[in-house]
Amino acid sequence: MKADPKPNKEAQPNVPVGQRVQREVIAWFWVALVFLLINGTIGQARVIPSGSMENTLLIGDHLIMSRIGYDAGVPFTNWHVPLWRNPHRQQVIIFKPPFAPDTPDYVKRVIGLPGDSVEIHDGAVWVNGQRLTENYTTGRTEPYDLRQPLKVPDNCYFVMGDNRGNSYDSRFWGCVPRKDIIGTPVMIYMSLNVSPDAWEPGQIRERFFAYANALVHPGLVRWKRLFRTF
Repeated sequence: MKADPKPNKEAQPNVPVGQRVQREVIAWFWVALVFLLINGTIGQARVIPSGSMENTLLIGDHLIMSRIGYDAGVPFTNWHVPLWRNPHRQQVIIFKPPFAPDTPDYVKRVIGLPGDSVEIHDGAVWVNGQRLTENYTTGRTEPYDLRQPLKVPDNCYFVMGDNRGNSYDSRFWGCVPRKDIIGTPVMIYMSLNVSPDAWEPGQIRERFFAYANALVHPGLVRWKRLFRTF
């Protein structure tokens, strides 16, 4: 018997090199565009470098920040525009510090809304004459530079860190304009108990070793903090 003839393979089209390169460029263009869209309008990642929000947020907590409805901007630039959502009282927000917009973003808690009267005395915060119930703070609340009642201006927010004895906030430099608020944290996706120096701006080498050390020593990961939501 004769063996069945092998089917002829269809000849593969010979795509010119220039056309293949063009396709690759277009594909990567769309990838970059989607990344910029997500990064600029939907969400970003942040890491906590200081203890001003302890114990709500710890040094080394890695956050996913939602910008939806709060802000839209061009990634890696300072250009951004506020959107329609406004934060509510006692909400944790992420914003550009109004006194130094080129520095890393701050994370604080909203205490006073536009038009509110804020006072600090007797170790507590008073808003519109009512003592504010705060079960998230660490330490006694001192007024520092806020010696008199403050009326929060329009389109501004009075913010403080939860670690009241170790927070550089509205008690020192005033209120946060609405246009400087860029989002709110939604979840902790990673938390590492390593040297705080790793999370300082520009410390790329230290940060790399922090992640590598966590891979070798899983005990450095604060597993119980992972996937906490706000």
